[in-house]
Amino acid sequence: MNRNTWNDLSGLEELVMSLVWSRGSVTAENVRTSLAARHPMKDSTVRTVLRRLESKGYLTHTVEGRTYLYRPLDPGENVAAQAVRRIVDRFCNGSIEQLLIGMVDNDVIEGKELERLARRIAATRETKRRKP
Repeated sequence: MNRNTWNDLSGLEELVMSLVWSRGSVTAENVRTSLAARHPMKDSTVRTVLRRLESKGYLTHTVEGRTYLYRPLDPGENVAAQAVRRIVDRFCNGSIEQLLIGMVDNDVIEGKELERLARRIAATRETKRRKP
């Protein structure tokens, strides 16, 4: 993976990536028209943003006729997980527990939600143990 961090994306790049992740693949025209009401852009601007995202390692493209079709290299959840891992390493000395306690203490996540997640994690681990 050639990208540095989720933080290396501008606000506009994040907006475009959200669109790509939600659609699975897009053309420059899809991006321009879909974001026109929220963030009007010239066609050249859209193409520049897509090329930049590709050079950062977030997108890849194929050519269909004369149209570039852009797809994400990784699902959004994977990119988010990598960003959280960097946050944990940087601010919590690598401790997920420290991060989660901070989230509960600061009302980012409720204790009940954390308990639900713990049950889900335990169930997932059990399922993985049973697989050959």
